[in-house]
Amino acid sequence: MQQVQIKGIDCRNFINGQYVEATEDRKFLNINPATEEVIGWVSEATQYEVDLAVKAAKAAAKGEWSTYTVKQRSQIIRKIGDLILENVEEFAMLEALDTGKPYALAMEMDIKRAAHNFHFFADYVTSLGNEAYNQDNIALHYTVTRPVGVVAMINPWNLPLLLLTWKLAPCLAAGSTAVMKPAELTPMTATKLAEICKEAGVPDGVVNVVHGFGKDSAGAFLSEHPLVDAITFTGETRTGTTIMKAAAPTLKKVSFELGGKNPAIIFADSDIDEVVETTLHSSFRNQGQVCLCASRIYVERSIMDAFLEKFVARTKELVVGDPFDANTNIGSVVGKEHYEKVMGYIDIAKEEGGTILTGGKRPAHMEKGYFIEPTIIIGLDENSRCVREEIFGPVVTVLPFDSEEEVIGYANDTTYGLGATIWTNDLRRAHRVAGQIESGIVWVNTWYLRDLRTPFGGMKQSGIGREGGAHSFEFYCEQSNVTIKL
Repeated sequence: MQQVQIKGIDCRNFINGQYVEATEDRKFLNINPATEEVIGWVSEATQYEVDLAVKAAKAAAKGEWSTYTVKQRSQIIRKIGDLILENVEEFAMLEALDTGKPYALAMEMDIKRAAHNFHFFADYVTSLGNEAYNQDNIALHYTVTRPVGVVAMINPWNLPLLLLTWKLAPCLAAGSTAVMKPAELTPMTATKLAEICKEAGVPDGVVNVVHGFGKDSAGAFLSEHPLVDAITFTGETRTGTTIMKAAAPTLKKVSFELGGKNPAIIFADSDIDEVVETTLHSSFRNQGQVCLCASRIYVERSIMDAFLEKFVARTKELVVGDPFDANTNIGSVVGKEHYEKVMGYIDIAKEEGGTILTGGKRPAHMEKGYFIEPTIIIGLDENSRCVREEIFGPVVTVLPFDSEEEVIGYANDTTYGLGATIWTNDLRRAHRVAGQIESGIVWVNTWYLRDLRTPFGGMKQSGIGREGGAHSFEFYCEQSNVTIKL
C-alpha cells in the first residue's frame, strides 16, 4: 500500500466563500467504485443554491475581482498551483477513491498536471497584448478585452480535477468568475479545490461549487440560469446537446469537448515495439476512460499478426487491482452503471462475431468493485457497434487495412472527430495522412503529448470550440474594437 491516509471527505456546496449544505437537506452517497463502499455524502444543490452561487459569481465579477491587475491575478493563480502540489497526496488519494483509478496514476496524470495548468496560465496571462491597426493613417483601431462574466463549468468524472483546472485556470486569468459543477460520481477534488482557491487569495464569490446531477438538478439549473454568461462542458455528446438546448434561449457562449471514437493507424514501416508500448497506454490508460484513448486500432495487414502477438502479450502483463497497491496498472471503472455498459458492449462484440483475444471479464481475484480486464477484440467489421460507438472503457477493437486510402476512409467514417494517432517512419506519408484525418488533434508517433498553447477540441460531434492558450482566452473574454479617427 502507498503511505497515504485513505479517507474520503463529505462534500458541501461552496458558495460565496463558504461551505454550505442545501436548504432542503438533500444528500446522496458517494461510493468508492473499487470497493463499493460508502466514502461520504454529497449535498445536492437545489435551484435555490444554484441561484445563490450564480448571483455571488455575478456580484464578484463586478466587485473587488474586477479591480485586480493582471499581475495580481497571475500571482493568485500561481499560488493555487503551488497549493495543489503542497497537498498532492491528499488530492491524489481523493481522486483515486472517487474514480477507482490507481493512486500513482492520479498523482502523475491528474494532480501534477492540474497544478501545471495553473502555473501555465499564470505565466501566459502576463504575456498577452491587444491588437492594434493603423488604417492608412485615417484611423487607429485597437481591441479592448474584458471578462465574459459568469462561467458555468460542468465537469466529467474521468479526469475530474485535471479537466476542471484546465477550465478554471484560464477563466480566472481572464478575470471571469466561475460556478463549477463536478460530476456527481466524483465530487471530492472539486470540493477541496474551492478551499485551496480561497487560501490562495481568490475573493469570495469568484469560485463557487454546486453539487448534483444533470436533469432536474444542478446541471440543468446552471445551464438555464439567465445570469450565466457562458457554459463550458466536457462529457458525453448527448449531454452536450441537452446543455445547448438549455442555453439557447439566452444565447450563452458554449464550449464543448465531447465524445470520441479515436483511431490509431499503424503502418508497416513503424517501430513495432514503440507502437505496442504507446498503444498500451492509449488503449487502457485510466481504464480506457480518457476521451482521447485510441479505441479503434487499424493495423496494416502485413504486420497484423506480429503486432497482435506483442500487444496481447503486453496487455496480459497489466495488473488489475487495488488502486492503492503500487503494482496496480488498471483500477476499476467509475461505477456500476458504467461497468454494466462496458460489459454490455463486450457481449455485443461476441454477438457480432468478434473474437476476444484477452480480457472481456471481471478479474477472478476481484470479488468486489467494478473491475474489467483490459480487452482486445478482433474479427469485427466497420459496421459493428463496438467499432462505431463510444465504449469509454478498457476495450479496443483491432482491424486490418491494406492501403493508405482505405484506412483514411475508415478513420473518417464516424460522427466523432476528437483525436487520432498515426504510426509511420515515412515523413511524407505522416504529413499526407495527418492532413486528411478529420480530427481536432492528430499525433504522429506519439500519444497524449500536449503543449498548452495549442488548440484542443473536436470536430463533428466531438465538440464546439477550442481550448488552450489564446483559444481559451477567446472563450473566457469578450472583445470590443475601438476606432479612433485620426
